[in-house]
Amino acid sequence: MNIAIIVGSLRKESYNKRIAEFLIKRYDGKYNLEIVSIDKLPLFNEDIEDDPPVEVIQFKEKIKNSSGVIFVTPEYNHSIPGVLKNALDWCSRVDRVLVRKPTFIIGASNGNVGTARCQSHLVQVLNSPGVMALNMPSTHVLIPNVQDDFDEEGNFTNERTINYLDKIMNKFLKWIEKNRD
Repeated sequence: MNIAIIVGSLRKESYNKRIAEFLIKRYDGKYNLEIVSIDKLPLFNEDIEDDPPVEVIQFKEKIKNSSGVIFVTPEYNHSIPGVLKNALDWCSRVDRVLVRKPTFIIGASNGNVGTARCQSHLVQVLNSPGVMALNMPSTHVLIPNVQDDFDEEGNFTNERTINYLDKIMNKFLKWIEKNRD
C-alpha cells in the first residue's frame, strides 16, 4: 500500500521531517511510505494550472497514485505553513487529486500546544469543496515539546507517542480500506 507523506516544513533538520522519516523506518514492510516533496512547487498560479510545470505534474501524480496521505506539519503563526497551503492549492485544481483521498494529520512543535491550531485550519482546507479529502476523524496527533523526544543519535524515543502512532497507523489502514473507490 502506497502512502504519501507531505511534510509542511522545508527546514533540513525539521522535527516534522524527522517524524516522517521515523514513520518510514518504523512501518517499513507494512506500508510503502514516501515523503512527497513540496519544496520545488512554484507558487500556485491559475494562469498555468492547465499546463503546470513538471514539478507540479510529478507531485500531483504521486498523490494521485497513493492510497492515502499523511500530513506531518508544524504550525506557523497559529496556522498552516505557506508551503503546505501552496501544495494544497495545487491539489485543489484541475484533476483535484485529493478528492476522496484518505488522510490524517500529525504535527510536532517546540511548544506546549503542539499544532492544534494548524490542524484545525488544515481540516478546514481538507474539507473545502476544491479539496474534499477524507480526513480520518478524531485522530489528530499532537506532539508538543518535540525537541525533547529525540536521543543523541536523532532517534525518536517518545514511547507513549510511538505506541499511539502504532494504533493510529492501524486505524488509518482500516480508514483507507473503508474508503477505497
